[in-house]
Amino acid sequence: MASKPSLTLKRHLKAPPQKVYEAWTQPEKMIQWWGVGAMGGKTPIAEADVRVGGRFRVQFWSQNGEHNSASGTYKQVEPGRKLVFSWAWQSTPERVSQVTLDFKPDGDGTMLTLTHEQFASEAARDSHRGGWTAALDNLEKVFA
Repeated sequence: MASKPSLTLKRHLKAPPQKVYEAWTQPEKMIQWWGVGAMGGKTPIAEADVRVGGRFRVQFWSQNGEHNSASGTYKQVEPGRKLVFSWAWQSTPERVSQVTLDFKPDGDGTMLTLTHEQFASEAARDSHRGGWTAALDNLEKVFA
């Protein structure tokens, strides 16, 4: 059986691992970078129950008013080190994939490695690559 498409993105951020982890797990910090900037729409909404079995949800709107909502369940939680969670868009809940975030100390900051796997298709992977790249650009600005 062929493996499903995946992607891995790395980004050096000018903050310690714990601060970068908090940007992914504290709703008041998540909305500072998730879906803002390039999207330019309404302020995002974020919810996070950060524990194994807990759920998260993010909602954001594009400039043209298009609503986007993704959610998932935390599978692994290691504060300041690692997060693993399922990922599904509200519009396609049957297409569940998995995101792994590794937070490693790196010189004056953190090397964040985002691995998103189990995509339904290469097109879905490629679409997510663009979205995650924009999100990481926004996150990098938070710590600039």
